[in-house]
Amino acid sequence: MSKKEENVDFLCVTCKKYVMPIENGSYRNHCPFCLTSIHVDNKPGDRKSLCKGVMIPSKLVYHGNKGWQIVHLCQKCGEMKVNKIAEGCPQADNWELIIKLSQQN
Repeated sequence: MSKKEENVDFLCVTCKKYVMPIENGSYRNHCPFCLTSIHVDNKPGDRKSLCKGVMIPSKLVYHGNKGWQIVHLCQKCGEMKVNKIAEGCPQADNWELIIKLSQQN
């Protein structure tokens, strides 16, 4: 599956808000309003996970090449996934929630 096929709009399963696709060459993998995600990947971008659990933002980490990233924890299976923060786009990630996450580290 190509990034173009993966980069689609969706309704967030948690906050029910409409989320637009991202337009910076990447693809949206979490809600910019509540920062939750769905466990859809085994490996980044493969969309092969059968879990489909809700993944909540649990903390922030910093990666030298990728910048700040949100660590998501799956509420169904316990797996953790790391996702880049979406910024500089029409629906950038909620900075108030990101700041709260940074205080949990």
